[in-house]
Amino acid sequence: MSTQTKISRKTILDIKKMKATGEKIAMLTAYDFGMSSIIDDADIDIILVGDSLGNVVLGYDTTLPVTMEDMLHHTKAVARGVQKALLVADMPFMSYQISPQAALANAGRFLQEAGAQAVKLEGGEEQAESIRKITSAGIPVMAHLGLTPQYIHQLGGYKIQGKKDDAAEKMMADAKILEEAGAFSLVLECVPEKLAEEITKELSIPTIGIGAGVHCDGQVLVINDMLGMYERMTPKFVKKYANLSADIRKAVRAYVTEVKSASFPGPEHSFK
Repeated sequence: MSTQTKISRKTILDIKKMKATGEKIAMLTAYDFGMSSIIDDADIDIILVGDSLGNVVLGYDTTLPVTMEDMLHHTKAVARGVQKALLVADMPFMSYQISPQAALANAGRFLQEAGAQAVKLEGGEEQAESIRKITSAGIPVMAHLGLTPQYIHQLGGYKIQGKKDDAAEKMMADAKILEEAGAFSLVLECVPEKLAEEITKELSIPTIGIGAGVHCDGQVLVINDMLGMYERMTPKFVKKYANLSADIRKAVRAYVTEVKSASFPGPEHSFK
């Protein structure tokens, strides 16, 4: 008789309930099995396989070169390490912009082939029809407003969004439209704190901030940023909870020294 205890997996209903009860939502990105196993064990609520892997894993300057095959490959790896958290996958550039039908087909692949429970896509009112199409097929959608990296050339760079009154009004209107279209949550990136607070109060679905202040229902960071593993740039909104780049360099230099001096492997690492 098996004595294994079934592990409860978070769902979108759990995430919505957290807003209702006032419990903050903690979300981080992950891109491989090893990291997803660790942060899942640390009781993270949501793991996002972000197209930010284009920057921190694949070395691109933007997220635009990331493909469906890239995202499916990494989502499959992450899914193997997740037992408790809600697993969300980013839809990459041009995987949902062509038509609602194409958006649905590509969203379905993340659940059917890669093991995700939901997908995330960027954009406002222009994506409402696609969100309706995807959610009508039973696929949960996380929306994303503010600084949307796939729109980087249209935005003119990585800049705070919604500072002017007309832009703030547009973002509020978009947020309501995305909720009405069926999104179960909304990421707000690089948005003034006051505007993010107002949007959070207006919506019944949770908001998850990244550079949007403390009043959002949750927060998300890129795992490589918060662990100090990405050194090309550090946005203002990032808090480094570790400095693993320095620790890794120190460990590698120690290894190199010991190999070259023939002090590794020692007797305890060798077989008789």
